[in-house]
Amino acid sequence: MPESPLSMPEDPLFAPLTFTLDPPVTPGLRDGIMELWVDVTNAGGAVGFVPPVTPEDVRPELVRQFVAMEEQRSRLLVGFDEEGRVAATAFLTLNTHRLMTHWLWLYTVMVHPRHQGKGYGRGLLAAAERAARTLPGIEAIRLTCRGGLGLERFYGSCGYKEVGRVPGAIRVAPGDERDDVVMLLPLT
Repeated sequence: MPESPLSMPEDPLFAPLTFTLDPPVTPGLRDGIMELWVDVTNAGGAVGFVPPVTPEDVRPELVRQFVAMEEQRSRLLVGFDEEGRVAATAFLTLNTHRLMTHWLWLYTVMVHPRHQGKGYGRGLLAAAERAARTLPGIEAIRLTCRGGLGLERFYGSCGYKEVGRVPGAIRVAPGDERDDVVMLLPLT
């Protein structure tokens, strides 16, 4: 990983957020990501948990992400708001399978609920695309999303194409199964 963060070029449409790839992991950043993850989940966001959650619930998954970053298997993209707080994040995770190193996964795409409806999700996805284009050999971004929330429409409006769907693969609660939707954004 680079020793210093890579600031993403400013996009005038999303100027209120400043995106940084691979920011230094400080206690403030760690706590900001954890707070974001908890708040997004508790507001109903589909980011790997079912509400309600606490920081203690999220911490082990965040630690796993930090370990992947330390092992250079994952990159962290953070959007900071005008006050310098963590407002959005995504993890760009490289494939380790030798036949699939030409694309990466986009995981845990989050925008804080206080910023919903401002276009920051589009800004985050645009910054993730710009970041992926800086990585050697990456030709596509792949992500999955939970069906039933309209997320596939949102990602589709950002250029992603639905390329697969596993019916009922995500069990949110007994009797509440959702489709696991696979989306792809070609970069070439």
